[in-house]
Amino acid sequence: MGAFGGGLGGNGEVCGAVAGALAVMGLRFSRAREEEKEDPKMWAYAQEVLSRFREIVKDHGGIRCRDIVDVDWKDREQARAFYKSEKVLECGRIVGDTVQMVGELLQRAG
Repeated sequence: MGAFGGGLGGNGEVCGAVAGALAVMGLRFSRAREEEKEDPKMWAYAQEVLSRFREIVKDHGGIRCRDIVDVDWKDREQARAFYKSEKVLECGRIVGDTVQMVGELLQRAG
């Protein structure tokens, strides 16, 4: 899952934390075999993940990594500066809050 970092492979796109959360919901609720039907709960949980993630990052202007941490990951100097700044702590908080949210949703789903 490391490739989710930096907004999907260091491209500054959708935050890897929310992409990973959606992947977990897909693994939990998707069908195991082709002949099975998708669990309709998957869509409701996916929508809740996005809604709650937007709340987690509400002060950052969007769900894209570049909006959240304001880093061009392809610029080595910006990437180095990120790891020496307070931004890395905020990123960790967002990841932690997202993991906690996923745990709550999985627990609720049973």
